[in-house]
Amino acid sequence: MNINNLIRENINNMQSYSSARDEFKDFSHNMVFLDANENPFSNGINRYPDPQQKILKSILSKQKKINENQILLGNGSDEVLDLLFRAFCEPNKDNIITLPPTYGMYGVLANINAIENIEVLLSNDFQPNIDSILKNVNEQTKMIFLCSPNNPTGNSFDDQAVLSLLKNFNGLVVIDEAYIDFSKNESWLQEINEYPNLVITQTLSKAYAMAGLRVGILYASSEIIAVLNKIKPPYNINNLSQETAIKKLEQTTLDFQVKKIINERIKMVQSLSSMSFIEKIYPSDANFILIKVDDANKRYNQLIEKGIVIRNRSNQALCENCLRITVGTKEENEQLITVLKSL
Repeated sequence: MNINNLIRENINNMQSYSSARDEFKDFSHNMVFLDANENPFSNGINRYPDPQQKILKSILSKQKKINENQILLGNGSDEVLDLLFRAFCEPNKDNIITLPPTYGMYGVLANINAIENIEVLLSNDFQPNIDSILKNVNEQTKMIFLCSPNNPTGNSFDDQAVLSLLKNFNGLVVIDEAYIDFSKNESWLQEINEYPNLVITQTLSKAYAMAGLRVGILYASSEIIAVLNKIKPPYNINNLSQETAIKKLEQTTLDFQVKKIINERIKMVQSLSSMSFIEKIYPSDANFILIKVDDANKRYNQLIEKGIVIRNRSNQALCENCLRITVGTKEENEQLITVLKSL
């Protein structure tokens, strides 16, 4: 795959914006900074943040064993996904392929960027239909989005299915791994240098418990990262988010919390399996469970009346009468089970 054949012509030809902090990068000396029109009175946030988030990327690079020039950070995963559309999809001409039921922002971003979204339904067991996907690929197809573990279904996609797309699709295969830390499967990060069309997104919002910071991560070849850096906003991750993420990552309790969530997920499945109005509990590699019930609207409203908010996913393809339940704390889960048993 030649990356230059995928980049929009205007993006290829444009000159990227150079901020004051891009032009002067030597912070090893005690300099007087009069270059960025900042307020000079120090209060901890009067200076612009590092536009390339070098310290945060350095930590992620060591933890994930991937080069810093293969990492892009964004204001949530939604920003890095949007940058992919802006860089590689020509409005009113190109298309992407998504696999419903899946994360809704892929379709929203396609609409915002005037890109056709070709939807190819997952199979009844929520796996990609490779033959149907490849039949729908045409010259204008630039990206295929795979959410694995998938939201809202919770399952991971078959490795051979993913490999088939990586090997047979001459465009970007974007694997959204927002929930990968809860899965028994390995991340596709280890294959990032094997397949030049592989793009992986992750987040600090789920397993890392930093949803309020809005920090999304994209991993890809250095060539793809260079293109995205060319068009990203200059100061897209603020100082407070960078500093907090650095602190949290250096003292992470990730393994401990993830294990507790997975154990609670197992206990919740066992408790739910005995309830007569629950028709099916779908396998989950995420921090949530999808269940099929007799009447999703009724059960959703009953839980609301008892002060418990879950997600009704009945409006999604293949998810009729399905509810999605996030795994909470031990006390929250016990409260949920108590209420469900009383219905």
